Amino acid sequence: METITPERRKKILRVLFISLLLDLISFTFILPLFPSLLTFYRSLEKHPSSALNRILHYLNAYKSSFAVPINEKYDIVLLGGALGSLFSFLQATASPVIGRASDKYGRRTALLWSMCGNIASVALWCFAVDFRTFLLSRVVGGLSEGNVQLATAIATDISTDEQRGSTMALVGACFSVAFTFGPAMGAALASVTTVIANPFATAAGFSLLLIVLETLYLYFQLPETRPAKREAHGSKTVSRAFRHTNNPLVLNIVHFLFLLPFSGMEFSLPFLITSVLYPDHLSPSKMNGRLLGFVGLVASILQGSVVRRLPPLTVVKIGVVSSTLSFFLLSRIQDTAGLYCAGALLAVTSATVVTGLNSLGSFEAKESNRGEVLGALRSWGQFGRALGPIVFCSLFWWAGRETAYLMGGSAMLGVSVVVFTALKAPKVEKKAS
Repeated sequence: METITPERRKKILRVLFISLLLDLISFTFILPLFPSLLTFYRSLEKHPSSALNRILHYLNAYKSSFAVPINEKYDIVLLGGALGSLFSFLQATASPVIGRASDKYGRRTALLWSMCGNIASVALWCFAVDFRTFLLSRVVGGLSEGNVQLATAIATDISTDEQRGSTMALVGACFSVAFTFGPAMGAALASVTTVIANPFATAAGFSLLLIVLETLYLYFQLPETRPAKREAHGSKTVSRAFRHTNNPLVLNIVHFLFLLPFSGMEFSLPFLITSVLYPDHLSPSKMNGRLLGFVGLVASILQGSVVRRLPPLTVVKIGVVSSTLSFFLLSRIQDTAGLYCAGALLAVTSATVVTGLNSLGSFEAKESNRGEVLGALRSWGQFGRALGPIVFCSLFWWAGRETAYLMGGSAMLGVSVVVFTALKAPKVEKKAS
């Protein structure tokens, strides 16, 4: 690896930002299309033994266990949640493997192989005229999606301790910008007719184009950033004994415990809007889209202006408190004003917690195992994302809206206690530029 000068660091950050933005915009294309996609495949697969109908059979058995009946119109939403949980579970499984591979073979090599998997996943979606092919595309995508964790590792490689927080905020800003504009672009492209049997081929094709362009851009512009291995000199080694400020296992557990209720709450918002707040609204999906766009816009503004200037632990503390307040507010709101107040709190949480935890995690990794440590941190978070929608929505339908959000708020209050009492601010070593 070449020496990271300020000019070189600026160039790598630019490459990282552009590539991650392309990747996440492509990734978010599909999010608003899940209901239409699954409705399309359901209309094609009439045979009871088809893969889609077998999955729906198990979901219906799951629904029948609740005290409150769930309307059939939510079948597609529940199915979309099941696919989202599967995707997160696969990412949780693959993240440590990808992280260790980046430590051994290099960030650039691991990222390019990850991109090959992403290309295969989106290409399968382009030609997915049946549910089995679409499901395969999600499986391939879940197992190969390593862009975010590798971007985090690269950002750590090229940053000093003082620069770490602001660099992680840049990565987080890519998320917020992509989630603000990507879903709307995907919905617009899906309305374009196509001669291919897959009616979503235009959106999938444009997503594939972005992924291919990103891969070529990374291949030609991204250098290797993994630190060179230190050589031993006689009986002494160059590197000093490494001491943790925060135990990586504690950070992993906090990440899991935070995303478990938070991801469940995110997934429950369409149910809240449709079944509780506006059951007679003509287009609740549009209301949900506007709310998510508002959250993404506010989060991107916060990350670009405030979050990058704050210490990582402060960022996490602000986020978990904001998330706790949003849970308790969602248990009581009855109108649009209350919904958007909760949305503003969610935007603060989205802009802070994961970004701050990634920064804290980066301080607990040595140069030789940075990919492994950050991969494990992401893995624990993705397990939380996989379980959150299942656990929280079961609670939502079994015990009711108020109980679900109060219990979620209580769980987040517990996470806040752990963050305020168990985590410590890392010591930042100031280096001369």
